[in-house]
Amino acid sequence: MRALAVAALALVLAGSAPAGGLGLRVPPGFRVSVVARGLTHPTDLARGPGGKLFATEDVGRLVVIRGGRPHLVASGLRVPLGLAFSGSTAFVSETGRLERLRLAGSRVVSRRVLVSGLPFGLHQQDNVVIRGGRLYFGSGSTCDACTESDPRSAAILSVREDGRDLRVVAHGLRNPYGLALQPGTHRLFVSVNGRDTLGAHEPAEMVVRIHPGARYGWPGCWPSWRARRLAGSCGGVSKPVAYLQPHSSADGIAFWHDALYVAEWGQYLSSQDGRRVVRIELGRNGTAKKITTFADRFDHPLALLPTDRGLLVADWGRGVVYRISRR
Repeated sequence: MRALAVAALALVLAGSAPAGGLGLRVPPGFRVSVVARGLTHPTDLARGPGGKLFATEDVGRLVVIRGGRPHLVASGLRVPLGLAFSGSTAFVSETGRLERLRLAGSRVVSRRVLVSGLPFGLHQQDNVVIRGGRLYFGSGSTCDACTESDPRSAAILSVREDGRDLRVVAHGLRNPYGLALQPGTHRLFVSVNGRDTLGAHEPAEMVVRIHPGARYGWPGCWPSWRARRLAGSCGGVSKPVAYLQPHSSADGIAFWHDALYVAEWGQYLSSQDGRRVVRIELGRNGTAKKITTFADRFDHPLALLPTDRGLLVADWGRGVVYRISRR
């Protein structure tokens, strides 16, 4: 998402939350319920030991949800934006680093920083997923549009679960926030926040499929919302899977019911863009066949988690976790 450093400003803009989630708008045949309240800026959701629901909060906490409320598991995290579990071990991506926390139930028994000294600035390290014994996570750019001196900026990084063998998987991604593995294929899809300085209606936010070694264009190439194609200096740049609303802050993503869902966090000073969850139907060639609004009237939706009982959506602004399920 864009510049969590100005989170205090967003607090001023958070409106009142509709009771019981009834203010959200979802398609016919779906319903909304509240899973948890009282969180402080939830940034990611994951199932942990015993199937319990855990969340990270950008105030530096890892919490477990019990009785519809958050309960502290760990504090002192550095703006955690990503959370993934391997058994009873939690991996958390934070500002400039990746941390491992071993749990016994909901209690931390050991903590270790696996990777440190990662570059950050305007953006930082984002969501994390596990594939084939390795952690994959986004590492945002330090600026809006510049030439980075560190190849670990504006990139997808990968490291072993023990913290060794850090690699740059793909680059040219200004802020690769949300990561999701496609069920049955383990293909990695990523949501990307575009540049801020190309006008009110450019560029598009985008979703890309990650290919090892691929280049995705930033800063000299960008996805044009108006033309629905790449613009700028784009030789050798991999094309997006989907073009999304400009400046909508495309963040948490998840596969659910054979489609890809993206939480569009929105803008700090305007409710015109984003603040919704969109549904992307992918064609056989892996690109978007149809993009529709699935749910809206959030304050700032950020994290998504598919479950057997429905799609969970964490609203960063309201501190509420919603469940959207079929009737």
